[in-house]
Formats: sequence, structure tokens, C-alpha cells
Amino acid sequence: MNASPAARALGRTLRLAAPAVVYGGNRVRLLVNGEQYFPALLSAIENARRVIEIETYIFAEDNIGLRVMFALAAAAGRGVEVRLLIDGFGGGDYARRLVSELGVHGAQVRIYRPERWWRLERKLLRRLHRKIAVFDEQLAFIGGINIIDDHNVPAHVRGRIGPRFDFAVACEGPIVAAMTLALRRLWWTLDFAGLRGRAGPLPTPRQMPRQTAVAGGVPASLVLRDNLRNRHAIERAYLQAFDSAREQVIIASAYFLPGRRFRAALLAVAGRGVRVRLLLQGQSEYPLQFHAQRALYGLLLAGGVQIHEYVASYLHAKVAVVDDRWATVGSSNIDPYSLLLAREANVVVNDAGFARQLSAVLAEAIEQSARRVDPDDYGRRNWFARARDWCAYFVVRLATVILARGRDY
Repeated sequence: MNASPAARALGRTLRLAAPAVVYGGNRVRLLVNGEQYFPALLSAIENARRVIEIETYIFAEDNIGLRVMFALAAAAGRGVEVRLLIDGFGGGDYARRLVSELGVHGAQVRIYRPERWWRLERKLLRRLHRKIAVFDEQLAFIGGINIIDDHNVPAHVRGRIGPRFDFAVACEGPIVAAMTLALRRLWWTLDFAGLRGRAGPLPTPRQMPRQTAVAGGVPASLVLRDNLRNRHAIERAYLQAFDSAREQVIIASAYFLPGRRFRAALLAVAGRGVRVRLLLQGQSEYPLQFHAQRALYGLLLAGGVQIHEYVASYLHAKVAVVDDRWATVGSSNIDPYSLLLAREANVVVNDAGFARQLSAVLAEAIEQSARRVDPDDYGRRNWFARARDWCAYFVVRLATVILARGRDY
């Protein structure tokens, strides 16, 4: 039987995909929400002895941001080398102040693509969306959690919704060396590009710290997306996992607006009897993205995909589980911004225990904190709701076409 055009396109994508390096012997610990993440992060800062390297999209001037700032200042004051890279758009004014406020203590703070509000640039949305922190080349955190209090939400919903729902992982083992290299490569690249003068004493991008395996550790990969060599790396990791799915796929994504290739792969999985569940945003934090993703519900629901909208708070998760063997946690949503424009970083864990743990957390959120989208109710939407969703969809897609052109660092 001849394969469909979508299946042939998927096959070509998988053949062209360069496999991510799998590092064995890692300890990977799941952290749910800032409630678990920030105590671990602050403890790591306080216990660091040589070097702290952090990348983040948002560094907020709130309770959490100030605690992290003071901890980094104290670390720099006791002689630890502190390097902090913050996105120029997500970090805002406070990030720019941190350059001097932490600089007086000896920490190095840099802004990735400083925002120039007076000049509309095609590269405006090519942001640093990664959230990675590495300590003494031994311990690393990666995920979707910015340096911001989980309860730091707009005033009109404050007190009415719970904390953001998000994930990170704490890692030890060889995967930490890969994360260290990724951070240093970008820092070195910014210097080399002339954004901060000379490159300084950092290792060149080819030098990778040595790291021993952890006894009883699990296999894991670091998957990066950038606008040079890794333009489709995270999407390909998903597609390769879908290709062998046999029992279930669960995806939690704050912003879900996949392209045709991703949609075709997801529908193919559901079409062969695999249970596919999506946990998506149920609170309209950013109306354009919220309504754009709803335009695709009809196609997905008709193909057997179950859609659940998280309503207890803002969903900020970017995680997925395929069967009891593959799981990913990171910064990448399934939308044009993450898959085509921003710098992103996910970790993929090939371990049944970790996959079951993440699956259980997501299943509980679906059961306790989400509403299932009923296909019949969705089909009965009025003309205004349909028009609003499709207008939002076409605006997002048009912006993507314009902004995704070209390659740069």
C-alpha cells in the first residue's frame, strides 16, 4: 500500500534528523513548580564553590528574583565565578539593572539581544528562551521555569488562580558536561560576535568538561534549538518518539500551534490506536496565542486526539511522555516561536521510571485541574468565536513567515 504524502514527508524528516547524543549514567530528578525548583536552585547557589552559570528568559524583581539575586551576589562575594545571561526582552528593565547591581559584587551579567523598542526588527522574536543553570560543572537544572515567583500573575487574576504549573529537572552525570558546554558556547559566541569585546578566559566552544557516570544512572540527551545547526532539532526529537509510540502520548504545552508536519505525525499516532492526550492552556494569558491554538482543535478532535485545558492556573509546562520509555522536559513550546525562532533547550530522558513519574503528574493534572474539550460543544461554537480563532491563527502564521526568515547566531 502506498504511503500518504504526510507519511512520506515524516519519513524524510526522520532520515534527515541527526540523532542527539545519548549520555548514559545520569541522575535526573523531576521538579514540579517553583515550590520544588527554587529551594533546590537556591541551595545549589549557596553550595557552589567555583563557578555558577545561568541562562534565563525572565528574571523578575519579585520575592523569588530578589532571593536569587542576593544569593548570586553572596556567591560572587566569596569568590565564585558567576555568569548570568538574561534575555533582553523577557528580562526587561530589571535585567539591565542587574548588570550593575550584581557587577559590583564581581558577577558577570549580560543581556541577550537588548530590546530596542524604538526600532522594529525582523529579529525581534529571536530570543533566548532557554532556562539552564550549571554549578561547578557537577549539577545542572533545565526546564521551563523562569526566575519568577509562581504567584507573580496579573492583578486581575491574582487570588483567583493557583501557582503556575511548570517543570524542571535537576541533573547529575555526563549530561551536565553537555549543558555546561552549551552555556559556554553561547557566552563565547556573544563575545566572538563583538557584542562584548574580547572572548576572555573562557574555554573555546570545542572544550567539554569531563564528567563521570552516576552509578545506576539513566540515559539522557540534551536537545538544543537555534538558528544555525539545530533549527529543527526539538521538533525532530518529538517526531522520532511519535514514530515508535505504541500505548500513549501525553503533551503539556503552554502554547500549542504545531505546523503541518507535527500535526500529521500526531494524527498518525492517534490513527493507529495510541491514546493521545494534550494538556493545553485554559486561562487566556496571551489572547492571540490562546485563540490561535483553538482554531486547530477541530482537526485534532476529529482525528481522535483528546484535548484538556488546564484551568487551575496558568499552564507554563513544556513536557511530554511517550509510552513508558521516553520523556522530555524543557523550555520549548509546540508553537512557531519555540520551534522556528527562539533558542530553546530540552532534556530527553529514556527511562521507564522517570516516564511513569512524569506521566502520573500529568494524569493527575488532567483529572483534577483541567476540563476536557468536548467535540460536540466545540463544533457548536458561534460564528464570532470561530472567526476570532481563525483570525488569530492567520495573524500568528503570517508573523511567523515574516520573522522566521534568515539565519543568525
